[in-house]
Amino acid sequence: MSVKQLVSEAIDQNKIAIFSKSYCPYCRRAKALFAESFPDVETVVFELDERDDGSDIQAYLAELTGQRTVPNVFINKTHVGGSDAVAALHKQGGIAKLLQSEA
Repeated sequence: MSVKQLVSEAIDQNKIAIFSKSYCPYCRRAKALFAESFPDVETVVFELDERDDGSDIQAYLAELTGQRTVPNVFINKTHVGGSDAVAALHKQGGIAKLLQSEA
């Protein structure tokens, strides 16, 4: 499977897709927010540092979104951004709204 196909399927087939690195504190914060606040929502996490194609995935995400950092979060096929963007959106109730929308 190509990197583009993997990323597209992850975004299209999951309510929440998180592209992360296992050692990243910002990634841990974003993953914890979803685990605590939305435990029943289908979430897929790709730990890019644990994959042979991780740097290729990160490069493709940068091309796709303009964001070069992790975490790189998609909710219901919508690019949300990184940890700060996720936290701000959650504080405003936006994550729940995105999860309810039909993408």
